Amino acid sequence: MPALSPTMEEGAINKWFVQPGDKVKAGDIIAEIETDKAIMEFEATSDGTISEILFKEGTNQIKVNTPIALFNDNFNSNNTSQTISEGSNEYKTLKSNDETVKNSDRFREVHSNETIFTVRESIRDALAEEMREDKNVFLLGEEVAEYQGAYKVSQGLLDEFGSERVIDTPITEHGFTGLAAGAAFGGLKPVVEYMTFNFALQAMDQIINTCAKTLYMSGGQMNCPIVFRGPNGAASQVAAQHSQDFAPWFASVPGLKVVQPFSANDAKGLLKSAIRDPNPVIFLENEILYNDKSASSKINDELIPFGKAKILLEGKDVTLISYGIGIKHSLEAVKLAKEKNISVELIDLRSLRPLDYETIYNSIKKTNRCITVEESFPVCSIGNHLSASIMENVFDYLDAPVLNCTGKDVPMPYAKNLEEAALIKPEEIFKAIQKVVYLD
Repeated sequence: MPALSPTMEEGAINKWFVQPGDKVKAGDIIAEIETDKAIMEFEATSDGTISEILFKEGTNQIKVNTPIALFNDNFNSNNTSQTISEGSNEYKTLKSNDETVKNSDRFREVHSNETIFTVRESIRDALAEEMREDKNVFLLGEEVAEYQGAYKVSQGLLDEFGSERVIDTPITEHGFTGLAAGAAFGGLKPVVEYMTFNFALQAMDQIINTCAKTLYMSGGQMNCPIVFRGPNGAASQVAAQHSQDFAPWFASVPGLKVVQPFSANDAKGLLKSAIRDPNPVIFLENEILYNDKSASSKINDELIPFGKAKILLEGKDVTLISYGIGIKHSLEAVKLAKEKNISVELIDLRSLRPLDYETIYNSIKKTNRCITVEESFPVCSIGNHLSASIMENVFDYLDAPVLNCTGKDVPMPYAKNLEEAALIKPEEIFKAIQKVVYLD
């Protein structure tokens, strides 16, 4: 099992593209492997013949470096079998035989019969469609081109659009963010990918002082149509400097629009809206959700407006408000509540600035109780702001205090057990639900 990401400890074999006896050349795709981040294609590193496949399709929890097949290297003078366990983490782009690319078919050739898209696929498709529609749209960031994205979000884009519109940058967030801002002022529509939003700290002056404030400071004469996107928040054992949730930071800044989707459909619809918006947009993703089955969905190919929350589940006993990966935890908590006959109304904010206050207030008028859920720090969280707003506007409808479920007030630990303790868990959300309905 090849190590295809820094945090990968085990993987699953989704599909074999070869059978015993097949001859392969270096660079041929031999298997589709699911990592902790995405589904990736694994290539042969040399010419040879597949002797034996050791794990069937669908086998999961295969430890890294465990042999998955036997390979006969034609260039080995002894002609002995070798195990396939490690190799290149370069990936071939899926290419359609049809030169006309419609509805992202070039990216789904192998999965042409599937109707469910992952978040990773939906973001990639949104980028491709907008780049086809508008020649002013271009993508830049670290490893977005030749490597096809640190999480393979930009897979195939370099082949289709070329190096002038899919641009690998040096490792200098402050520099390429400034370059993108200048391009936006000049009438282009850059999409800036940060390998993680933790690295955006290097570019905070450009994001806040240059992009967010220029429309106001120019008296409405100069727009900055730019999108900043990439993974935000905790991943899996990447420690304190790679795990911070910046949603509350950016949502506090006038001049920025901030969204953080949960589902694949919302990711695509919101990203297309972000690229078309004339203002700077912070598009926050979550590394864990890129290939998560609970976030995968059908795509309706509709633009999703900012400032409009989505009621995922209707209920009458308590309102649960969340966004991003918090929705995943909330859905698990709802299952626990259902076992106790507690009816939960679940709201996915999707848009953090602007916020959909109306949907929130109307839900609380019905349920009379409210809990917010997020992975960010408890101090100055999105939930803190919502609590204050709810108190000011619908206090008379509340039958219990508004509770905020968040991550713990500590830098993110590296150790797995401590990391789990620092993050919000469904059981903690369920406990809050019991508390506000007075069942604890």
